[in-house]
Amino acid sequence: MPTLGVHELLVFIPNLGPMELVIILLIVLVIFGSSKLPQLGKGLGEGIKNFKKGIKENIDAPDADDENEPS
Repeated sequence: MPTLGVHELLVFIPNLGPMELVIILLIVLVIFGSSKLPQLGKGLGEGIKNFKKGIKENIDAPDADDENEPS
C-alpha cells in the first residue's frame, strides 16, 4: 500500500492565506485562553505521535487475515 506524502495530504486543506491563519489562531486563543494553549499543544503533539506510531506498527506487522487465507 503506498503511503501518502505531505503534498497529497495538503490537497484536502483549502487554500489558507496568512490573514485566515491569524483569524483562526485568534479564535482558538479566545476559546481556550492563553493558559490552556500549552496543554492543548502538548495533547495534540502526543496524539500525532501516537497516530504515527500506530500507522508504523500497522505497516510493519503482517495482517492476521492474510495468514489464514488459502493461496
